[in-house]
Amino acid sequence: MIHPIAPEERIITALDVKIKDEALALVRTLESAVLFKVGLQLYTAEGPALLREIRALGKKVFLDLKLHDIPNTVAEAVRSAMRLGAWMTTIHASGGRTMMEEAAKAAADEAARTGLPKPVLLGVTVLTSLKDADLQEVGFAGKVMDQVLKLAGLAQAAGFDGVVCSPREIEAVRREFGPALRIVTPGIRPAGADAHDQKRIMTPAQAVALGADYLVIGRPITAAPSPDTAFRAIAAEVRRPA
Repeated sequence: MIHPIAPEERIITALDVKIKDEALALVRTLESAVLFKVGLQLYTAEGPALLREIRALGKKVFLDLKLHDIPNTVAEAVRSAMRLGAWMTTIHASGGRTMMEEAAKAAADEAARTGLPKPVLLGVTVLTSLKDADLQEVGFAGKVMDQVLKLAGLAQAAGFDGVVCSPREIEAVRREFGPALRIVTPGIRPAGADAHDQKRIMTPAQAVALGADYLVIGRPITAAPSPDTAFRAIAAEVRRPA
């Protein structure tokens, strides 16, 4: 991390809900939150208009669609995400160097042509739901850590701003690639929270102490009796890293 980030700005609240009304109610409730994740389920249900409505409430959008296609298709999708005002977006690093280079070039060209801000481009390394055995089942010979480091290096070389990795890889990625590469980390659970379907998890304080820049947190906030209280408690924990 090069520039300091306020605790409230580190937390990406995942809007893992089914419909727009639920999502917007959470955005309005979480007054201190800055950045909200719109993922595949919600985007498929509600489409681009939802991003515009979130932005109209003065918030930033992390469009987490994990793009993975031929280079031209991904490049054009990045242009579309920019026009929607996505502040941050994800692309599978396993799509290869050319795909990522075309995405980075599209973002830079679109910014120069339109004056729109270039989004933070993130290379997704290995999903937090996967373990070594899962990678081997689909044909990868190495361990999760090996694959994360390989893909993080490829993303950095392609001109990406950062990567998505699980908390267990934060320290190795930070050590290998230095402070400039932004690290976004799902699989964050406050102490005592249910891990649900994520296998490589960590508390917010631990993740920040190891070098994470941004923390993706969903159900511990959105499913809490008081989402705003839960958000503020996590921000306070981040403010006092382990």
